[in-house]
Amino acid sequence: MLKQIILITDGNSNTGVDPVDAAAEAFRRGVVVNVIGIVDHHEIGMRGEREIERIARAGGGMHRIVTPTLLAKTMQTMTQMTINATIRQVVNSEIRAVLGDEAASITALPPEKRAEIVRAVDEWTETSPLRVALVIDASASMKHKFDTVREAAVDFMLSLRARQGRSELAVLHFPGNGSNEVELDAPWTSELAKVENILYKLNVKGTTPTGPALLAALRLFETDAEEEETQDRDPAWDHEAV
Repeated sequence: MLKQIILITDGNSNTGVDPVDAAAEAFRRGVVVNVIGIVDHHEIGMRGEREIERIARAGGGMHRIVTPTLLAKTMQTMTQMTINATIRQVVNSEIRAVLGDEAASITALPPEKRAEIVRAVDEWTETSPLRVALVIDASASMKHKFDTVREAAVDFMLSLRARQGRSELAVLHFPGNGSNEVELDAPWTSELAKVENILYKLNVKGTTPTGPALLAALRLFETDAEEEETQDRDPAWDHEAV
């Protein structure tokens, strides 16, 4: 199962655990964190953009700074690239295990064998089961960008539905209702059409608890077995998440 978080934000977290630390914790537990920054022209080069880059780097993922009009295409492309990169890492690791360090990657193989593996990687990219937690910044600074976020998220769900492999999506937004830092809008589901209506009910308001939102998304990926491994977990992480 391929696991990734896609965070859509303009940066500038201002409450809760540091989102860079939260992204690093997600990556340590096998979940890649990708970040799409929706930044206006006057915000380029400022604190929000720098935070976006640092979160993605700590989460082992990619980041893109985009205008709202490019958001939908960026979400689809980034997901495809991340899946492909993850599968290639696994394949390269297997190659090293079988052939040793002299064949450290796909590119070190003979051309005919390399072509065979590349075809397999392309197939696995399309058919491997995938879980994506979509984490949406619905803080006050996102207000004038949020209609585009909704439309892009719907387009993204359509792209997931078109995959041959099983795709499951969960959706969270922050800040949540009342005193909640994070709100779970949809738990894991492959019935992606049901998620669409949820996106149009979100209100844009309040602070930016990006770190707690990432930790809440991370908890969704945890299995019963992982829940039992409490001795390996820092309790400080758990009280921040939903």
